[in-house]
This record gives sequence, C-alpha cells and structure tokens, in this order.
Amino acid sequence: MSFNRILALVPTIALVAACASQPAATPVSVADTIARDPELSTLNSLVVKAGLADTLKAQGPYTVFAPTNEAFKAVPAKTMDDLAKDPAKLKAVLTYHVVPSQLTSSQVKTQNVKSAQGANLALSKAGDFVTVEDAMVTHADVMATNGVVHSVDRVLMPPR
Repeated sequence: MSFNRILALVPTIALVAACASQPAATPVSVADTIARDPELSTLNSLVVKAGLADTLKAQGPYTVFAPTNEAFKAVPAKTMDDLAKDPAKLKAVLTYHVVPSQLTSSQVKTQNVKSAQGANLALSKAGDFVTVEDAMVTHADVMATNGVVHSVDRVLMPPR
C-alpha cells in the first residue's frame, strides 16, 4: 500500500479509534435516570425535596410514570404551592406515579395496577399508544438498573 493511501486512511482510523474508546452509557438507577434527563428536571427536584431519591436508587424494581417539565407547567400555581408547603402531600403525589414492579410498554395492557402511594392506576394500550389515567406516555421504556421510566404529558393526582 502506498504512503498516500495510508495517509488517506488516517482520519478514518482516528474516528474508529475514538468511537472504540468512548464508554457505553452506564446503566443507572431510576432516580439517576430521571436526574440525567433535562425534560424531567422539575420532577427530579421534587423527588429530592420529598426525600424519595434514595428510595428510587434502591433495588426496586420500579416503573415511574415521569411527568415532564411541560406537564408540571400545566398544574395550577396554587396546587404547586400547596404541594411545596405539605411534604406528605407532595410525597403522595409523587409515589402515585410509581409502580413497585417493572412494566415496559410492551407489557402494558388495559389493566389496573397499584401505585406505591396505594391507589390504583388505570393503564391502557391501543396500538403503540400507552396511557396511565388521563396521561399519555410520550417517551417509553428508558431502562434503568432497578426499573423503567416512562415520560408522561400530565401530572397525575391521587384520588382523595
């Protein structure tokens, strides 16, 4: 092989070497999965405030129906203020979004499942669309070491 042909391959070899040296994304807990997603930053801060981060780092398994930042923006300011002032109520709302088992979108069928808060959640599936209560799953099956996270477009409020 001529020197010029070898020289022409240098950028390709360098690119392949760079790709090979990049570590694969390390699987992390449900709590860390939420913390890594900028679209879930409001949920992450509330999980930390409610003292649930360590729970969601534990063995699990957990399924989290994670409201996006946009979902939290749709919640009335008064409701968010009330949650900020009442840690028990905040914890109840957040644990209503958690199922203490792992459910991928392919495992969801029309069914009721018990949330970590204690109330039932109505799950439904039509084709590729998955809903939980009146929320649509917008990004499904983000796998974690101790469960799975599904982003949803609404904040779910537990029944009174």
